[in-house]
Amino acid sequence: MMRFKWYGVGPAVAVLSFVAILGTSAAAAQQPDSSTIIRAVDAAVKARIEGIAGYTVTEHYAVYRNNNETHPVAEMTVKTDYREETGKSYTILSQSGSSIIRSLVLDAVLDAEKRINLPANREGSWLTSANYAMKLKSGTIELLDGRECLALAITPKIKAPNMVDGTLWVDAKDGTIVRIEGISSQSPSVFTGPAHVMRQYTNVNGFGMATQARAVSDSILFGRTTVTIDYRDYQIQLRPAK
Repeated sequence: MMRFKWYGVGPAVAVLSFVAILGTSAAAAQQPDSSTIIRAVDAAVKARIEGIAGYTVTEHYAVYRNNNETHPVAEMTVKTDYREETGKSYTILSQSGSSIIRSLVLDAVLDAEKRINLPANREGSWLTSANYAMKLKSGTIELLDGRECLALAITPKIKAPNMVDGTLWVDAKDGTIVRIEGISSQSPSVFTGPAHVMRQYTNVNGFGMATQARAVSDSILFGRTTVTIDYRDYQIQLRPAK
């Protein structure tokens, strides 16, 4: 049997403390650093803004009432044209269902998107640390659509209907946005409460671009309303390399 001989308590405590420090350091090295991840998110958003001069995408909107998400009460398919110097414009490709719902809900959504994406306004809605307080959650890798992601808790610094209080998932390798989910920090009107929103992103030409979105709100006039958006056929115009 191997025997350990202790020469006083002091050296033993020192050895154990040293081992503990090494273990703590190794664990810290394996844990992602919150500030590093946040800088990566800012850099990914900046690269997208500086790299894309414009794009077109086909968007399909559907509106559902109450808990029925089988039959939409209104639908609209639009071609969205984004240009850095002017913002967004829309061409309606098809529409069906209630004209009242299209006017009150879908037209309002498109108008809001136009305002947000005007050159003078859009920087205020970017998912960056300039607009949001961000904090890494557990630091545990999560798989979303086959991508290794990290989750950050986000809180908007200024309340607005398009600003989300919730969770942001980003690619653990490069900080590109993968998913956002939470509650809008401000109601769009006195007739509706804050919306629960979700938006999913995919990598297109190296940039995070939306593929699906969903917003659920409760209204005094209409009850529960769910709006879903599907994005497809991106055509991206890249900025010439400097």
